[in-house]
Amino acid sequence: MPAPLDFIAPLFVPANRPERFAKAAASGADAVILDLEDAVAPADKATARAALAKHFTKRPVLVRINAAGTPWHEDDLDAVSRLPLAAIMLPKAERVADCTRIAAIHPVVALIETAHGIAAARSLATSGSVARIAFGSIDFAADLGCDHVREALAPARGELVLAARLGGLSAPLDGVTTALSDPAVTADDARHARSLGFGGKLLIHPAQVAPVVEAFRPSPDELDWARRVLASGDGVARVDGTMVDAPVRARARAIMARGIGC
Repeated sequence: MPAPLDFIAPLFVPANRPERFAKAAASGADAVILDLEDAVAPADKATARAALAKHFTKRPVLVRINAAGTPWHEDDLDAVSRLPLAAIMLPKAERVADCTRIAAIHPVVALIETAHGIAAARSLATSGSVARIAFGSIDFAADLGCDHVREALAPARGELVLAARLGGLSAPLDGVTTALSDPAVTADDARHARSLGFGGKLLIHPAQVAPVVEAFRPSPDELDWARRVLASGDGVARVDGTMVDAPVRARARAIMARGIGC
């Protein structure tokens, strides 16, 4: 089983813009994703490949390659095989065989962004070839022809959280927020993702880092509640007028674990 990739605020940066690599790493993001796919025009793919680098930061570096079956996929794999990366992000992930092949090079983050990908999410997560899964919500909405709104995407998000749990993976990464001018929108999206069981969120702008990190950090009230629950003993107890038993204590321990280092 691949090692877990527990970052919560990974930031995309176009791979053909190497002058931005160090800036992305200095943004506070806990991982950097060099993007060879959507952020790079077809004419610039080769230039982006040649610009790939690892030694601009000590933070985890991933590369989002182009999807299997595209004209650039094989060249991307050849390029990333020479770099000591934390992981490869595979877009349009749908087939275990594709992830297994890539996992022989580096750990795989399977980006689920199609109906076929959602249908295969449990197989991907339990295959042993995927280190983490992430939601490409915008592409998924386009594939289904639905609006990119919470109500329409709720079933897919729930399926990804469940698939990650069945596979024993870290909680999945939610998709990007396209609004760049209002940090409150990003923070609200991140809180929503966290409430569903996601463990982080993909970012496309440095201004989104702080709101996402804060949203996934337990609040002082949550930490206080968790401490009091864990101090209540081992049997059935009452805290704040509600019953506390083993599952409630498990949730309290998870909150405390997220708060370590905050």
